[in-house]
Amino acid sequence: MEKKEISGNLKEDEAALRRQLPAQDILAFPFSDRAGRAYVCLFADALTDKDLLAEQVLRPLQAYTGAPEAETIARCTLSPEVRTARALSTLAEEVLAGNPVLLWEGADEGLIVGTKKVPVRAVTEPPTDVAIKGPREGFVEDVKTNTSLVRKRLKTGELRIEMLTIGRRSATSVALCWLEGTCRGQIVEDVRKKLAAVDIDAVPDASYLTRFLTDRPRSLIKQTGSTEKPDIFCAKLAEGRVGILTDGSPIALTIPYLLVEDFQASEDYFVPAYRATFTRFLRLFALLVAVYLPAFYVAAQLFKLQLLPVRLLLTIAGSIRGIPLSPSLEMLLVLIVLEILNEASIRMPKYVGMALSVVGALVLGETAVRAGFVSTPAIIIIAFSGIGLYAVPNLIEETSVVRLVMLLVAGSFGPYGILLASAFLMVALVTTENYGVPLTAPFSPLVGRDLRDTFLKYNLHSLKMRPATLQSPNKRRLK
Repeated sequence: MEKKEISGNLKEDEAALRRQLPAQDILAFPFSDRAGRAYVCLFADALTDKDLLAEQVLRPLQAYTGAPEAETIARCTLSPEVRTARALSTLAEEVLAGNPVLLWEGADEGLIVGTKKVPVRAVTEPPTDVAIKGPREGFVEDVKTNTSLVRKRLKTGELRIEMLTIGRRSATSVALCWLEGTCRGQIVEDVRKKLAAVDIDAVPDASYLTRFLTDRPRSLIKQTGSTEKPDIFCAKLAEGRVGILTDGSPIALTIPYLLVEDFQASEDYFVPAYRATFTRFLRLFALLVAVYLPAFYVAAQLFKLQLLPVRLLLTIAGSIRGIPLSPSLEMLLVLIVLEILNEASIRMPKYVGMALSVVGALVLGETAVRAGFVSTPAIIIIAFSGIGLYAVPNLIEETSVVRLVMLLVAGSFGPYGILLASAFLMVALVTTENYGVPLTAPFSPLVGRDLRDTFLKYNLHSLKMRPATLQSPNKRRLK
C-alpha cells in the first residue's frame, strides 16, 4: 500500500516521493550536516533558482548541529518563505511548482522552500491595448508579477488577493482579487464557488475559465470583461468588481461585465471629456456600420432599391453590370475571402503576413474587379466593414458572427429580416445578466446617474459616486 505521509525514514520517504516524481528533470541533492544527519533536497531542475537555494538553505544546513525538528531547521535557513507539510502528495505538488523540498533522517515533516525561478517575459505595452496617453505597462504570463503590478497601484489593506489552484494536472495558480468594502460580498462568494467547482485537466489560459464563470456558457454573448492593462484592471476593482488573474495568461478577467465597457478605452480618462465622448460615439458608429452595412447593401439591391439615393443607385447599377453572382453570394464570397486573408496574415510570419495583406487587398481585389467577378462596391463595403470591427477589438469574435448572420438574413428576407434579427439580438442582450447585474445597464434598466460614464463621458468632478449598477457597499469615490 502506498504511504501517504512521511515517516522519518529518509530512504523510504525519498523512494515514495520519487515514485510520484519519476521524471528525469526532478533532481535530488544528498548532503549531511555537522551532526552527521543525512538530508536530501528534491527540486525541479528548470524551475528552481539553484544559487539562491545553495546560499539560503543548503550552506546554512550543512553547518547545522541542532535538533531534527522541522521548526528549528526552518529557523536555521535564510529563506523568508519556508513552509512544512506531511502529505507526500503536497510535497510532490510543491516540487512540480518549482519549490524545493527537504527531507532528512528522523523528519516529522517535510520542508518546502520558496526559491522558485520561473522564466518571465518583461513587462511591456500590450499589443491589444495600445494607449497614446496613459500608462504603458501590461500584464505578463506570471501571476506573481501581475499581482505585484496590481498591488503597486492599490496600496491599501482593503485589497484582497486570494490564491486558488485549478486544474487536476496543470495545478494552475489563479488569483482572485477584490477590494474589501467596495465589492459586494455576494459577488466574491459566487465567483469563488464557481472557480472551486471547475474540474478540468489543465488551464493554459484565462479564457478557459470564462465558460465556467457564466450562467450561459453556450451563449454567443460575452459575459466576462477582459483586459491586459493593470491600470484598467485596478480601475474596475475600484468600481466594485472582482478581478481574476491566471498564471500563464496575460489576460485578466473582471466580473460583473457591462456591454458598454468595451466601448471605453483607458486613454478616455486622460483626455478632455468632450474628446472621450466623441471617440466613444465614433466606436459605436463604426461597429454599427461594420455589422449592418453589408446586410443593408444586399437587402437594398434585392428587395428595396428605393432605399438608395438615385445617383448612388445609378453608380451601383453601372458597377454591378455583368457580375455573374447574386448580390448576397457576391457579398458572402468577398466576406469569406476577407476572413481568410485576415487569418492567414495573423498566423504567418510577421513580414510575410504584411506582404500577404498588401497583395490580398490590392492585387486580388483589383484583379477580381477587372475580371468582372465581383463589383467595386462590394469590395469597398466589406473592406470598410472589416476595418470598423477593429474599432471595438474586444467584441470582434461576437460582432463578426452577428455580421454574417445579418448578411444571410438580409439575402433571404430583406429589410424585414434585418429588423427581426436585430429584435432577437436586442432581446438576448436585454435579458442577459451576470451576478445580478444586467448586461445592458445602465440603459436597460435605466440608471440615470450611471449614464455619465457610458457613451457620454462627464468630467471627473461629476463622477463622485460609484456606478449604482454594481451595488457597491461603498458608494462614494470622490469627496
